[in-house]
Amino acid sequence: MHYAVMHNTEGTIAVTTISTDDGVALHVEDTGTGEPILFIHEFAGDHRSWEPQVRHFSQTHRCLTYAARGYPPSDVPTEETAYSQDRAVADAVAVLAGVGIDRAHIVGLSMGGFTALHLALRHPELVRSAVVAGTGYGAQPERQESFRAECAATAAAFEQEGAAEVAKRYSLGPARVQFQNKNPRGWAEFAGALGEHSSLGSALTMRGVQSGRPSLYALTEELAAIRVPVLILTGDEDEGCLEPDLMLKRTIPTAGLAVLPRTGHTANLEEPAVFNATVDRFLSTVERGAWTSRDPRSLSSSTTGMR
Repeated sequence: MHYAVMHNTEGTIAVTTISTDDGVALHVEDTGTGEPILFIHEFAGDHRSWEPQVRHFSQTHRCLTYAARGYPPSDVPTEETAYSQDRAVADAVAVLAGVGIDRAHIVGLSMGGFTALHLALRHPELVRSAVVAGTGYGAQPERQESFRAECAATAAAFEQEGAAEVAKRYSLGPARVQFQNKNPRGWAEFAGALGEHSSLGSALTMRGVQSGRPSLYALTEELAAIRVPVLILTGDEDEGCLEPDLMLKRTIPTAGLAVLPRTGHTANLEEPAVFNATVDRFLSTVERGAWTSRDPRSLSSSTTGMR
């Protein structure tokens, strides 16, 4: 597979354009040196959403962020068939290949967390570890129908009203208000960036990626076979993720679960210091070779081990 690459250096940040195998140009920013970390953003974010993490981790690691297809300055394909969970995974693979990285830590939030998890499933050879944050919306079988109906309504709103109008409501979702309450200025910056997104790209991403992805509950056998280190991270007020994340913890033998108190969906921006410290400790443990599979002796119906 061939990837076309264009480079432009701005200070210590290398700005790169990767051309995928279907001809979509992806905007990539590359900062720092050391073990590589690929950050994959959520639906309501973009490559800029990882700024608190890049500032922290680029002191010790090589940090890569990119804008997903549909998110300028990356290209915005106009056909819905150009957007899917499989394509999101292929784009992440293209970014790594395009900048010459064979294996990386993957850190994803929400939509990006699903991609990080699917990378661990489909391309474990590329994944040194995976942080799966804020991931689980629509995964529960009993919630899939209502989730997909909400995705359809959201996509229609982006098309009919435009991103600037939709952002006013979307940024105040039940798992976003925690961010607004804690940090009004940070939240306003997040909401403003969401309002700048491509209305078409957002609508097609919502339909093709968010609504179209498979349920995690249908992948339990594959999830149980994961052997790369996994950190599942969620806020305790991110209701759509709590139950799915417990399932992931119990299913993936190499998974650990971190729950941030009084925190919603946008955990990396809402609680950047706690998020960074939690991820930093995980990466350090992985790099020391000390993150192992769960001890099978802990998997017992007994409380005390006396019977």
